[in-house]
Amino acid sequence: MIALSLAEIADITGGRPHDIPDPSVRITGPVVIDSRQVEAGSLFAAFAGEHVDGHDYAERAVASGAAAVLAARPVGVPAIVVADVEKALGALARAVVGRLGTDVVALTGSAGKTSTKDLIAQVLQAHAPTVWTPGSLNNEIGLPLTALRATEETRHLVLEMGARGIGHIEYLTGLTPPRIGLVLNVGTAHIGEFGGREQIARAKGELVEALPAEADGGVAVLNADDPLVRAMSARTKARTVLFGEADDADVRATEVRMTPAGQPSFTLHTPTGCGEVTLRLYGEHHVSNALAAAAVAHVLGMSTQEIATALSGAGTLSRWRMEVTERADGVTIVNDAYNANPESMRAALRALAAMGGAARVDGGRTWAVLGPMAELGDASLAEHDAVGRLAVRLNVSKLVAVGGREASWLQLGAYNEGSWGEESVVVSDAQAAIDLLRSELRPGDVVLVKASRSVGLERVALALLSAEGEVADR
Repeated sequence: MIALSLAEIADITGGRPHDIPDPSVRITGPVVIDSRQVEAGSLFAAFAGEHVDGHDYAERAVASGAAAVLAARPVGVPAIVVADVEKALGALARAVVGRLGTDVVALTGSAGKTSTKDLIAQVLQAHAPTVWTPGSLNNEIGLPLTALRATEETRHLVLEMGARGIGHIEYLTGLTPPRIGLVLNVGTAHIGEFGGREQIARAKGELVEALPAEADGGVAVLNADDPLVRAMSARTKARTVLFGEADDADVRATEVRMTPAGQPSFTLHTPTGCGEVTLRLYGEHHVSNALAAAAVAHVLGMSTQEIATALSGAGTLSRWRMEVTERADGVTIVNDAYNANPESMRAALRALAAMGGAARVDGGRTWAVLGPMAELGDASLAEHDAVGRLAVRLNVSKLVAVGGREASWLQLGAYNEGSWGEESVVVSDAQAAIDLLRSELRPGDVVLVKASRSVGLERVALALLSAEGEVADR
């Protein structure tokens, strides 16, 4: 964060200094909400959570080097006391970003947000100093914390924005007003909470509505291949740039093909030229993510060749998202267990099928270890059934459905599509899946592990890796 005095922060947040002997003391370290992350000169923001109250850690934070605490009540150490810590943190982020004049890039979508954000970050970092959302910290707390990591040297600030209802993205764009807004897709993630794809589109479109007009530099980057996203061009005063495989896309891909390992390769076209890209990521769905990143980089002035080179060198920054690791015994584990929705589940299965092509030459098998997809509401049965059917259509060797009711729906879909029982099985929990796989896996097998975050299915992937000791990244 840019250095600010405690007096300045109190003024920005409308707070009252408590137990502060010298208001001119400056915050020179990061703003954190975990006392274990405090560095010298930090500002510790104390949030009262469901199980832990950050105010109880205020003394520890100051003892560890924090210059002060942003708190809702006096805590016995230097503090700026505010009416609402979350709103105060947002106000501080808006003030800092406003002073910097950094190009703010915001992105949203039903699937692929974090992977695309990681691609954008790596491409732009090759161009100029860039700060981006770590992991999936894309809510009312994570977004300002990310923005406050920006400094005077920061040229690009890339912010992922999530939404669980109408008005959420509107609120986030008010904290850090973007100049460039990217909408990836409108799918069925959280459809049970939104009530339908049209409502999801309405919520995601709040991003393009918040952009400045074209005359003021606003740019909406929209997916030409998603009709609900393409239609958002009518909701913004910003200039529209389309990406995708459609013929009229400004940034598009041709000659899309897959390497034997399941990594996509394509020719990138922008208004200024073309270049060859081979991604280090796995799965054809990353072509769209890469095009989105390329479109943002093009808007920010990078050449096509610079973009193609940066995309080809970009890897996975966030954990448990198509993390591909080959064990010493030749078994490949694909840990995509961070989250799941119908779109990302289908993409992961297609990636597994592509990766399994090479494995089957050597007699290897493909395993899909799948758990429930949450927040689908009335669509849950149909969506789980469809995923089970797709596993069979893609000729996945073994489907292991983990969990209760939703697992039975996955297995039923596979059975009805043509699995006669040997190719699919339901197990009760992660440990049962681990036990089954440890007894059945053999060299050359490829194992995909995926479910909604609440299921915690990453335990399966981690157990399969730790069981073998030494591993080699693929």
